[in-house]
Amino acid sequence: MAKTRVTNSIRELRSRGDGMTQQGLAERVGVSRQTIVAIEKAKYSPTLELAFKIARVLDEPVERVFGYGGG
Repeated sequence: MAKTRVTNSIRELRSRGDGMTQQGLAERVGVSRQTIVAIEKAKYSPTLELAFKIARVLDEPVERVFGYGGG
């Protein structure tokens, strides 16, 4: 599976405060832990809906959670 150009700061944002786990985030947004792992490693780009859900759970604007490497 090729890496995407979508970057993210999920791991850093999860580690703030009480240190939300990958499993905890996955449960709150309705996906598997493996999906969160793949997104964090930039091996999978989330749908727009999932990106917004993740940003909402992390209490950050989607632009702070995700970026695009363009090109």
